[in-house]
Amino acid sequence: MEGCIAYLLHQGCCFIISSKTESLSSILRDLKRHTAKEVLRAIEENAQESRREWMRWLLEYAGQRNAHNTTYQFWQQSSHPIELPSTDLRQQRLAYLHRNPVVAGLLAMPEDLLHSSARPSLLEVLLID
Repeated sequence: MEGCIAYLLHQGCCFIISSKTESLSSILRDLKRHTAKEVLRAIEENAQESRREWMRWLLEYAGQRNAHNTTYQFWQQSSHPIELPSTDLRQQRLAYLHRNPVVAGLLAMPEDLLHSSARPSLLEVLLID
């Protein structure tokens, strides 16, 4: 995730603050591909998942309505990049990004979210891989 300054992944949303615009589409593509495969695998392998058939039908139905897919549609195809030209604006969005799940009542602290750059040292671990 070269150029990644911050990220947050929760409830079907992905937010990335990046310093390199040319790599952002690749980051998003790879993230969407990986998470979709992992979620589908988890649905299939979890014997206790009572909504398996419904979720499979829903993702299959969405996939049939999109010519770019062969089977399932997990993520929306579009993204909405916003330029953050100043350091102040980047800091403001970063604070909002990390506080958003807390304000929504989902977490007590921003660093409690597993897939977030608010977690200490997690971004460094990802950069090493």
